[in-house]
Amino acid sequence: MKSKLLAASGVVAVAAAALTGCSSGPAEASCTNEILQPDATQVSVWAWYPAFEQVVDLFNENHDDVQICWTNAGQGNDEYTKFSTAIESGSGAPDVIMLESEVLSSFSIRDALVDLTKFGANDVKADYTEGAWKDVSSGDAVYAIPVDGGPMGMLYRKDILDQYGIAVPTTWDEFEAAAQALKDAGAPGVLADFPTNGRAYNQALFAQAGSVPFEYDNADPTSIGIDVNDDGSKKVLAYWDDLVKRGLVATDDAFTADYNTKLVDGSYAIYVAAAWGPGYLGGLSDADSDAEWKAAPVPQWDPANPVQINWGGSTFAVTSQAKDPEAAATVAKEVFGTEEAWKIGIEEAALFPLWKPILDSDYFRDLEYPFFGGQQINKDVFLDAAAGYTGFTFSPFQNYAYDQLTEELYAMVQGEKTSDAALDDLQTSLEQYAGEQGFTLK
Repeated sequence: MKSKLLAASGVVAVAAAALTGCSSGPAEASCTNEILQPDATQVSVWAWYPAFEQVVDLFNENHDDVQICWTNAGQGNDEYTKFSTAIESGSGAPDVIMLESEVLSSFSIRDALVDLTKFGANDVKADYTEGAWKDVSSGDAVYAIPVDGGPMGMLYRKDILDQYGIAVPTTWDEFEAAAQALKDAGAPGVLADFPTNGRAYNQALFAQAGSVPFEYDNADPTSIGIDVNDDGSKKVLAYWDDLVKRGLVATDDAFTADYNTKLVDGSYAIYVAAAWGPGYLGGLSDADSDAEWKAAPVPQWDPANPVQINWGGSTFAVTSQAKDPEAAATVAKEVFGTEEAWKIGIEEAALFPLWKPILDSDYFRDLEYPFFGGQQINKDVFLDAAAGYTGFTFSPFQNYAYDQLTEELYAMVQGEKTSDAALDDLQTSLEQYAGEQGFTLK
């Protein structure tokens, strides 16, 4: 594979450009945690999980031969920028790195990640759902160990829907009717938000209608199939464009201060969310204590044939600069490989586990969430969503593709383009970009 990449140097370059945009120096190498066994093999880890230091301490307490040296090198693209700099310079990367599943291809194409099959990855394959494992695999190669995921559901203000006599929607047709009913009733807010910067959220909505935007495999790293303007995506985008034009949904950017306020002040009656959404929602400082929140399954296009979708997920990968890849693989496989570690992740960090021993446990199934009035939201919503998710193929320039999608959706909601034109233009721009970077279109 390396010879193929050297022959197509533009393919390698695109990953750095699409992920980072600019360079900065390598992250600091010092540990932020205590090393309990100084003579043991130390494995450096970059991760931004909440409450992760407790998980690190637990691992180090239970391993005499391997110790984690943990650094928070920044979240998401901040960390990816530092990792890309380390790849380019040939040094400075950690042994193990937390990566979102959507960027694995962007780094594996640069030979920056170790194929973990040689270090027993398939020994733990049965501990994960089909979709979770597909998201970290490419052909026979496995480039990371899954940690948490974002199977999707719908969080709603029961008090608002009850006030206006609106039933909880189970289909997208019912969702549209509910949005119209709320507007007709003169409610001060809208049913939901359609964020043009939703990125993986918007891609998940398309996937629910059958969209398979990319065909890519690291076994053939210079070839890619692109189909972002398929019928399913056009159906979904036309639906949301219609809601926008009728004033039935907002178009606020997600994860801004204004958006966070509207999530909890009743401006949106429904939050279509990932399984980490309840933790995000409950953690907002100005949440209304009188609001009555509940969770329900994500609406379906065809309730007789439900399709479950996923909004993001994170993993642990071993970098090609790992000093001891075997020890690093042990960390990737085992740091979240106990019930005790996962109870920290669930209760302190609001993570949704992809590790089946805890995912399938009575503890997790029956867990009650005070923010939702004691509702067992895992049993009611998210366990079925996780079980039904079958995985997704991302492109090796996924961040670039998301940036282009955001631009096209913004042009659509501004009335500059139709929904069909937005997706057609996205197809054209991605095909052109892929060709410029040395990819052959399938």
